[in-house]
Amino acid sequence: MPAVALFAAGVIVSLATSWLLVSRIERLGERLGLSEALLGIVAALAADTPEITAAVTAISGHQQNVGAGVVLGSNVFNLAALLGLGAVVAGGLALHRKVVALGGVVAMWIALVCVAVVAGVLPVIAGLVLTAAVLALYMVLLGTEGRGLERLRLPQRWQAWLRSAVTDEEIELEDAIRPVPGRWPDAATAAGALLAVIASSVLMERAAADLGQRYGIPQIITGGLVLAAVTSLPNAVAAVYLAGRGRGAASLSTALNSNTINVVAGLLLPAALIGLHRPSGQAELVTAWYAGLSLAVLILAYRLRGLSRVAGILIIAVYAAFVTSVVVSGYALEHAPVVITVLSVLSAVVLGAGLVPFARRRHSRPGMPGVGRGPTVSAFRGESLVPGWSAARIWTLSLLLPSLIAAIDGAAGRHIVLIGFLIAGPCCALLTARWLLTAFTGLLAAGLAVILGIPDGIWATGTHLTFIGSVVVVAASCTCAAALITKVTPERRI
Repeated sequence: MPAVALFAAGVIVSLATSWLLVSRIERLGERLGLSEALLGIVAALAADTPEITAAVTAISGHQQNVGAGVVLGSNVFNLAALLGLGAVVAGGLALHRKVVALGGVVAMWIALVCVAVVAGVLPVIAGLVLTAAVLALYMVLLGTEGRGLERLRLPQRWQAWLRSAVTDEEIELEDAIRPVPGRWPDAATAAGALLAVIASSVLMERAAADLGQRYGIPQIITGGLVLAAVTSLPNAVAAVYLAGRGRGAASLSTALNSNTINVVAGLLLPAALIGLHRPSGQAELVTAWYAGLSLAVLILAYRLRGLSRVAGILIIAVYAAFVTSVVVSGYALEHAPVVITVLSVLSAVVLGAGLVPFARRRHSRPGMPGVGRGPTVSAFRGESLVPGWSAARIWTLSLLLPSLIAAIDGAAGRHIVLIGFLIAGPCCALLTARWLLTAFTGLLAAGLAVILGIPDGIWATGTHLTFIGSVVVVAASCTCAAALITKVTPERRI
């Protein structure tokens, strides 16, 4: 059957290229000297590309239950696969309590705002602002590694606690994320992989939607179970791999960061641009499971200073209850509310059992001395190809140009399509004579080209994919040209 073959092809290409995209993005982040914690968020964003693309495609096609199901179902799957399965494979995950508390506060804030938006209590725009603001503050905290907190005039005790929490998270991620510094071929590979992931994810979502309609499968099952699990497999495979090598502690940050990015970029942002019709009670059910399981896992992780193998098994069992409840609600079986209520109560009891003293296991953490990051070579120092202009000044301009073009395009809606003009960003960045800065500007332009398909009304059409391909090709060409300039001028080797 063509639809089955297209779905399988989309899955294979998406999984293969998303793994490649994550690895190359990590290398580029390492080249820029990002902290391990901030690098983890960047990697999570790259790994979430399949579910974000699938969700945006569904929402733009007015399949609200599929779009919400992909994002929120992926979040529930992440908790089960990254943390539950990771704890089972590793025999337990030892975690710093401060890491659990810091990441948990951000994760629960995002989850609660998501519940309010899906339930119709909070407008989508308000939800996007509340979540994006918290996410931005969190990224700034991780990116600065806790420096500059005194400017906020927080109590000294709070400042010390936040710095300690960031340091603990750096320690947990240090062994898990330590790629080699990237070079210009990695930037070109990342651009190509990004285009492949987007195209394959769109193909996968459309094929799954067609199969669901043909066989009468409810949208919430198609999105919340099938697409959610398939698009989250890269994260799950990476988590199991790390856990098997004794690096499972990074799974918590990966799961929480992935879930946060899913909600902000995969649900609230496209919903704010397109509009989110009131989702069904089935979507609200998936949202409630996501928020409830997030809270339960965080309580377990904080109470037990990690997750034991028993706790991992309990989390997987609760995910099985979630699957059953979604299937029951999707087919609107008789006595469905009763079945769902019973499953929810049993899940609460099962997770509560993980807090019983006999289930608590102490994990000895080997000494992991903090390794400070030494000074890195700055890509912003020195002159650009424009006399009298520094590289930092040119790069700032290269970021402002596509941002301004995107703002005008988004405000104009379907009346004007300016996606092609986004190439001004990487072309301007080429004047910095720094291939890495050019590559990052190119990635920004490519990302904006993807998002602008929504307000322009051409999402996932042949025209949209052509525009995206053109931006990616120009960005890759500019990056290669900057790399050639780097060879001629060795002082600009970054």
